[in-house]
Amino acid sequence: MSRAFRIIFPVCLCIPLTGASPALATGTPRQLTFCVEDRDVRPWITHDGKGLNLELLNRVAARLGIYFNYRQIAWKRCLEELKNNRVDGAVGASFKAERLEYGVYPGGGQVDSRKRLNMDRYMLVQYKGAGLAWDGEKLTGLHGPVGVQLGYSAADVLRSKGVAVDDGSPGAAELMRKLYARRILAASLLEGELRSVMTENPHYGAVLEILTLPLVEKPYYLLLSHHLVESWPGLAADIWQGIEQVRESRDYQMLERQQQ
Repeated sequence: MSRAFRIIFPVCLCIPLTGASPALATGTPRQLTFCVEDRDVRPWITHDGKGLNLELLNRVAARLGIYFNYRQIAWKRCLEELKNNRVDGAVGASFKAERLEYGVYPGGGQVDSRKRLNMDRYMLVQYKGAGLAWDGEKLTGLHGPVGVQLGYSAADVLRSKGVAVDDGSPGAAELMRKLYARRILAASLLEGELRSVMTENPHYGAVLEILTLPLVEKPYYLLLSHHLVESWPGLAADIWQGIEQVRESRDYQMLERQQQ
């Protein structure tokens, strides 16, 4: 089941930015629908319709004078909906070449990382004494597959290094429960979610440890539908440009520091 909600923008979110867009051209849609993962990806997205990504997009929409509607659905379904042009965008997609079939990144195939929503990194966590070691290039001491969330790009990173993957967990909480129960001995999760789950379950700290070096750090984007970009390229460009300008604004950067 999906949940839909509309973000209502207070006047105070209409922050002034240089290079503000002119009035929308006749025929340009005033409402767009984006899909958002139906699970917490903190601090960027929360299941109750909040998070830094949505705050950033709120400000972009207010600047452009349009509305963004959001549908919370499973991530793999979100990408399928985007591919079939049933939504106008997917919030929080890292770059994968095969996703060019699903939608359009800012800059196309040569992705413009300045237009990202955020940076995040995958960390490795293991059962204490499991023996996993990561030097930034090579994983050693593996005893079984590394757990990742279903549909997450950490699986591709691990497989490219010849590592077996268990990607049967839909969310971070489920994956960490599997690790705590020793059904796997190591897992890779986005840092914000990993630390949130560890904080919410302090007993995990007695038996689990986070490795120091990140597995990989990646930018995450608003992936727009082919239909939107082909039909209203100017609107797509304005949205991505607005993302860059808001993300680099002093107010937003202060908010990001407070919530990380």
